[in-house]
Amino acid sequence: MTRIQTQRYLPLSIALHWLMALLLVAVYACIELKGNFAKGSDTRELLKHWHFMLGLAVFALVWLRLLARLLSPTPAIEPPLPTWQSLPAKLMHVALYALMIGAPLAGWLILSAAGKPIPFFGLELPALTSPDKALAGQIKEWHELAGVAGYWLIGLHAAAALSHHYISRDNTLLRMLPGRR
Repeated sequence: MTRIQTQRYLPLSIALHWLMALLLVAVYACIELKGNFAKGSDTRELLKHWHFMLGLAVFALVWLRLLARLLSPTPAIEPPLPTWQSLPAKLMHVALYALMIGAPLAGWLILSAAGKPIPFFGLELPALTSPDKALAGQIKEWHELAGVAGYWLIGLHAAAALSHHYISRDNTLLRMLPGRR
């Protein structure tokens, strides 16, 4: 690999990062916008449907993203991070991956326990558990808590990237920007 290639993530990793960022925006937009429409309305149901499908797309793609992360080199941050920032940065990434796995999985479990179909772009995925309304309610609480935590995690992740770029002036953000080969 050339020096420029080792200073940036591979194109697959960059593409997956930004695709998943867009998917997460869409997942959140669907669930937030649904509240603007009457219960049972076609628009509200359509937004819920898209929330489910896009959330499951995040779940599917996160595994590809993890594989790409494991198989490709992580470019060094230059200048290197202060030691005290390394652990929080790693914990943030672990938390984001846990969100991208856990929240969609919880959504799938909610639909399963509620006895509802699990739509995925023309397919119907199998239920992960038998119908149990009480379980669906409990998991829904966890799912909603994960959603709120996601706002904070995503916001802190974006703020940290901007801080690295504009305050620390390191290459953290540049390593993940598309189209800069």
